Amino acid sequence: MTIVAVIPAYNEEVYLRDVIKKTRSYVDDIIVVDDGSDDATSFIATSMDTKLVSHPKPLGRAEALKSGFQEAYKVKPKIIVTIYPNGCHNPDDIPRLLEPIFWLQSDVVTGEFKGHECMPVILIDKNGKKQQAVVGETCDFSESQYVGFSAFSSNTFDFLKFDGTKVPVEFSLLKDVQDAGLDVKTVEVGMFNNEAHAVLYSKKIGVVIPAYNEEKLIKITVDGIPPYISRIYVINDSSTDSTAKVLESIKDSRLHVITHEVNQGVGAAILHGYKRALKENMDIIVVMGGDNQMNPDQLPKLLMPVIQGKADYTKGNRLMSKEFRGGMSKWRLFGNSILSLINKISSGYWHIMDPQNGYTAISRRALSGIDIDTLFTYYGYCNDMLVKLNTFGFRTMDITMPARYGQEKSSIKYSKFMFRVSRMLFRKFLWRLKMKYMVLDFHPLVFFYALGMTLVPLGVLLGLYIGVTRLFLGWAVSPNFLILDALLLITGIQFTLFAMLFDMQESDKRIQNGEIEAQNGNWN
Repeated sequence: MTIVAVIPAYNEEVYLRDVIKKTRSYVDDIIVVDDGSDDATSFIATSMDTKLVSHPKPLGRAEALKSGFQEAYKVKPKIIVTIYPNGCHNPDDIPRLLEPIFWLQSDVVTGEFKGHECMPVILIDKNGKKQQAVVGETCDFSESQYVGFSAFSSNTFDFLKFDGTKVPVEFSLLKDVQDAGLDVKTVEVGMFNNEAHAVLYSKKIGVVIPAYNEEKLIKITVDGIPPYISRIYVINDSSTDSTAKVLESIKDSRLHVITHEVNQGVGAAILHGYKRALKENMDIIVVMGGDNQMNPDQLPKLLMPVIQGKADYTKGNRLMSKEFRGGMSKWRLFGNSILSLINKISSGYWHIMDPQNGYTAISRRALSGIDIDTLFTYYGYCNDMLVKLNTFGFRTMDITMPARYGQEKSSIKYSKFMFRVSRMLFRKFLWRLKMKYMVLDFHPLVFFYALGMTLVPLGVLLGLYIGVTRLFLGWAVSPNFLILDALLLITGIQFTLFAMLFDMQESDKRIQNGEIEAQNGNWN
């Protein structure tokens, strides 16, 4: 029996990958209909080897479902499951939809949500009229995103009209089936994203947005900030275009603009936003770019680990899988990979990748617990943050999300960037060793690092001397020099690797202790 899942999607990069992975366990084929998305939806679907149907522009859910069914008909399926990747439909409930079709010969089975505030329940009376049953508060049924999780048997295919003009297409499809005298059943299902959004409104959350010459994108960025955000701090870093005028035109009571008369750099802009957020007693402070590169729909994924006490600092990670780095150039990917390795050594967060990802969230407790006045003011500020956080024992978590590049053009000169950030990371590495393992606590790994950083360069220099002497000058070199060089290199590398091992163990210990304290409710 062939079972096909149809997933209509419009700008659904947040949950699409996870929904496809889970859905694949229960169906034979997956069809994703990209209804004119302008995010990473299409790339994610293609990378995960689904059948992709693309609309050049958004046509609506009715047309998306119709396109998906038409594509599915080509393989003559016995059952078509419709599932949305908006964080509401749980793929693990697909078997619950299929059972009545398998065992009771039902024609359509649709999901019924219970136990969630403002969650519509699909009901159609015997006369074919739509009824509205809502658990919790009343909501606009026509705009609900929680319906449409259904399984259609092949008996229904000839009767589906996909008319979503008068009522939502999810209801019109069920009415088509009932008008044909076929059987419709409901089963109780749960949500895929079970995190209650109500908790987001219970926290004071501020968003810091550094902006330099962002006249084209800053309004789009601010307008996209969700309503549960309490304050928006835009730092106009002495822009030379019309950014200031655009900000003045934005009518949002949450907006607070900080203006720099002289350009001070992105790190300084974020620092001043952080300070303002602390003064206004924000519980969590998020950093987003002013170039609309950071999808606000990803915010709950960054915020919930901090709210739940699982992390003090969360950040985006675009390098975890090929589905999420689709918008990143090969040169940018290579540079990020090299910096990830350097940053692991410098910061001591060996589990963290993509350190240049500036989409972050930090708790008030963590932000007030580090010395932000010395924050690096160039683009390496995010690397500096990680070093500081590790030094003072705060827990950091990567949140996977797609790369998102659009109209913005990077102003970073990579040769200058790599040199300045690498130099800064080396200095911060030495500072972390001093503070973490000598001042705040003591661990002998500092001696291992010191010996490794001394012996390896000596071995390299001696090796160069031996090579130049023998190859270019033709002088004889004592075998003792070769033995000494090998001894310096091997011993130095061993000391360095042992130091790294001890550093990893200390980092893992901090993470485990943090998880225990979070479970005991000791984290605010």
